[in-house]
Amino acid sequence: MAHNLTEWCEKEIAGLKERSLFHMPKVHQTAVGARMKIDGKEVIQLSNNSYLGLTTHPKVVEAAIKATEKYGVGSGAVRPISGTMDLHTECEEKIAKFKKTESALLFQSGYTANVGVTSTLAIKGEDHVISDELNHASIIDGVRLSRVSKGIYRHKDYDHLDELLNEARNKLNIKGKVLVVTDGVFSMDGDVADLVKVADLCEKYDAIPMVDDAHATGVLGEKGRGTVHDQGVHDRWALTVGTLSKAIPVVGGYFAGPKVVKEYLIAKARPFLFSASAPPGVVAAISACFDVLENEPEHHARLWENTKFFKKGLEELGFNTGDSVTPVTPVIVGDGAKAAKLSETLFENGVYAQGIYFPMVPEHLSRVRTIVTAAHTEDDLQEALDVFKKCGGELALI
Repeated sequence: MAHNLTEWCEKEIAGLKERSLFHMPKVHQTAVGARMKIDGKEVIQLSNNSYLGLTTHPKVVEAAIKATEKYGVGSGAVRPISGTMDLHTECEEKIAKFKKTESALLFQSGYTANVGVTSTLAIKGEDHVISDELNHASIIDGVRLSRVSKGIYRHKDYDHLDELLNEARNKLNIKGKVLVVTDGVFSMDGDVADLVKVADLCEKYDAIPMVDDAHATGVLGEKGRGTVHDQGVHDRWALTVGTLSKAIPVVGGYFAGPKVVKEYLIAKARPFLFSASAPPGVVAAISACFDVLENEPEHHARLWENTKFFKKGLEELGFNTGDSVTPVTPVIVGDGAKAAKLSETLFENGVYAQGIYFPMVPEHLSRVRTIVTAAHTEDDLQEALDVFKKCGGELALI
């Protein structure tokens, strides 16, 4: 039996390799930063999500060390049994304050936050979920686990969303909850959802708006409070979910919203109930990151200065950066093999920027995805642009 399994795996991997879809992850030998050693090579890093460069911030590192020394390396259990520490509740209070919501709840990852909230609030046979077609995989999996009826609207096509909401209420005769879920910033293209239009339609059809602010927390809005605040819909918005592994560069996820919803999730959300809580060092580091966001706005300001500089540079070189208006900036080359070759050539020349292609994006939208951070200097970014110019010319992409 094991022999058959290994043969099957080998065949599947061979098929992926034939389509250039199998790549082992490159290995980091240094802390995440603007410049890193990856696979033994010194490179400018343009493929990590630490938007504000807080991975090695002294206050964050110190908080993690002190919490580990005081509390040890683990919480010992799931939260409902004996795994809730004062660190967890204090961290949740900071997240709620930052997001200006009534409460917040920590999850073990952004993935489990999306899966847990979506599958717990949408109940089979009673409810309905409508999702943007380019939403994160964790939202898609949460909808699948909930086993409710669903609708998928064309990316940021709010007329189509209107049609699906009307269909849900008046044709499918959904009497229960209708949940409308969208990413705030879409992770592959760097474009942003129109939450005003989503809120308008949710009010029109008595639906519940939910946003995954994974790539917006720490990035958009005052001090990086996210898309809800950036677009002024705080008083009209129900549910926010996000990750704690991007601008907050640790690990974990969160829900932010009404206290009664938090209490319901504590009682019913399976990822919360059946997975051990985050360890003390992790939670303390997360808390310290929110302190930095509140008290050191210069990181947020520098992120946007760098973003504008790099995005303008790529566009002036003649690269197609799509519809991005955020630090996520794709360099679209339109072919998976070309994207892989550009990524490989960039790495050989000292820039790490990951190739993204089918099935992560449609083949004709294959790209190298770049992410600028506050940790980069202008010299870093200019050097990276010079490498893009060299490699793009060699590969006849510009």
